[in-house]
Amino acid sequence: MGTLSGKKVLMVIASNQFRDEEYQKPKQILEEAGAKVTTASSSLNEAVGMLGLKVKPDILLKEARMEQYDAVVFVGGMGATEYWDNPTAHALARQAYQSGKLTSAICLAPMTLANAGLLKGKKATIWKDAVGDFKTKGVVYTGKPVEQDGQLITGSGPDAAEAFGKTLVEALQAASSSRK
Repeated sequence: MGTLSGKKVLMVIASNQFRDEEYQKPKQILEEAGAKVTTASSSLNEAVGMLGLKVKPDILLKEARMEQYDAVVFVGGMGATEYWDNPTAHALARQAYQSGKLTSAICLAPMTLANAGLLKGKKATIWKDAVGDFKTKGVVYTGKPVEQDGQLITGSGPDAAEAFGKTLVEALQAASSSRK
């Protein structure tokens, strides 16, 4: 793993019932590589994960400005459905993608990207229980643990959290070296 010093990543968690390891593992991997991670949610109240992890968000989702970040990560879990039809989340995801920044989601959260119109005709993966809805959005579902299609990275669930985090680091490193 190279250095991501100076890179800033926005992680979006649900206000309740986000998936603990889908937040913790990628965050740890990104931070160990040198990235600064900011956590956003729909509330500044302490968010509680499905397994009991408590996280105090740094900023409100509606205050996040994609121009301040190099990547956005939508964290999964049952609570991720909070953002499936959320105009603020969709706008943030579109802004990241249209700016050429890494746009990613894991578990149930890739549906947010699909509903924002970013995954039509793109290869992606999602938690197995949401595959049917995913395909109706024109997504090319691959079923892989982690799928990358350009600057879009999706993960299938908690078992893919570590590989998802490593893929984020590799993609951020590649983006850095291609801009030099």
